[in-house]
Amino acid sequence: MSDWDGWSGEQSGRGRRDDGYGRGSEQAQPEGAQRMRHVQRPGPQASRQQPARPQQPPRGPAQPAYVPGQQDGSYDSGYNTGQVYGGGHGGAQPPSGPRRRPPGDPGGPAGPSGPAPDWRRRIKIGSIVLVTGLLVTGVGTYFWADSNVRREVDLSKVIERPKEGDCTTYLIVGSDSREGMSDEEKKKLHTGSAEGKRTDSMMILAKCSSGNTMISLPRDSDVEIPSFVGSESGKKFAGTGKRTKLNAAYAEDGPELLVRTVEFNTGLRIDHYAEIGFAGFANIVDALGGVELNIEKGFKDEKSGADFKEGTQTLNGEQSLAYVRTRYAFAESDLQRTKNQQKFLSALASQAATPSTILNPFALYPMLGAGLDTLIVDKDMGLWDMGSMFFAMKGISGGDGVSMNMPISGQRGGNLVWDKAKVQQLVKQIQNDEKVTVRGQ
Repeated sequence: MSDWDGWSGEQSGRGRRDDGYGRGSEQAQPEGAQRMRHVQRPGPQASRQQPARPQQPPRGPAQPAYVPGQQDGSYDSGYNTGQVYGGGHGGAQPPSGPRRRPPGDPGGPAGPSGPAPDWRRRIKIGSIVLVTGLLVTGVGTYFWADSNVRREVDLSKVIERPKEGDCTTYLIVGSDSREGMSDEEKKKLHTGSAEGKRTDSMMILAKCSSGNTMISLPRDSDVEIPSFVGSESGKKFAGTGKRTKLNAAYAEDGPELLVRTVEFNTGLRIDHYAEIGFAGFANIVDALGGVELNIEKGFKDEKSGADFKEGTQTLNGEQSLAYVRTRYAFAESDLQRTKNQQKFLSALASQAATPSTILNPFALYPMLGAGLDTLIVDKDMGLWDMGSMFFAMKGISGGDGVSMNMPISGQRGGNLVWDKAKVQQLVKQIQNDEKVTVRGQ
């Protein structure tokens, strides 16, 4: 039997009994008000008997679920909206976190679309990739540069050498070689077009634990050419006692005889030899973006192309070459020039031997590439030795050591005569790695 009070009886073939409740009436008079019994919640039995209502798509805001004890007795199961938030009757609980905003819905806070990125892990991986890339590039640059160094000087051909000392010594030479230079470059750099090559500057660098020392050797120094073995012929030439300018030794038989002459006249053993020509010198300066230098007093020299004002300024390759070559603008031509050369090389090394250059392949590569064509060293000198040489020069410019000219006692036929006693004391201090106290001009 149905719970609806106005429906009873069976339909017959000809009609049906109807009391008019809920279905209309055939009576002549309108029926009076009828009392409807309180609607009871369908029980499990009824729920099984009645077909389930089809779910309807949501048409508006969700209606509150039925709450026991509600005054109006209304009931909404929540099925018509597809959401059941019942409280205490087994209904599903509302989501506790923020809802994801559907695509195109501008309202409401947007929920998370996925797990938060781990930035620490990303930074770590990125750092590893960067360091690895720099390391690989650096190693590649090192081997490339090492394979392109011109190791052409064989110090094993030098005879009757002094004993080895406690310091590492370098003979650094700037030659007037025009090798590889075009006519336009020779004109621009004011080098002239003389054939062959001569030493334009010479200095000894002693790298010691007690402090580094840079000693300029004037090209007009009065020296004796000793016996030697020809670098090309292998023939031994006896010494004649002839005295001449120091740069004549280089002109006669190249670097090996120059090293032999320096060792013979000083008593100091030379461990390494490094020489660079005009073009390489200028190109290195340009690759570094210039060298900043404080010029204490302006000077001008038409032969070298120098034209400098007083004050701190940045010199490009052409200006730098003019600065280190100028000699006729000074009263003490050769001595002042060697002082300028020391000052400039120290400034160059100070700006080149920095972590931003040495550890950066993209800065180191152009610098090495600019000078390797004209850089000539001895057969035992590697890139590590070159780096040590540059850092030693940098230390001198930073106050860790001394720079000076070879002590001079007078002149002979226009040549500068070394002070023999001071030279011997200076050599002894370097050999024993003692603090250098001797001072030159």
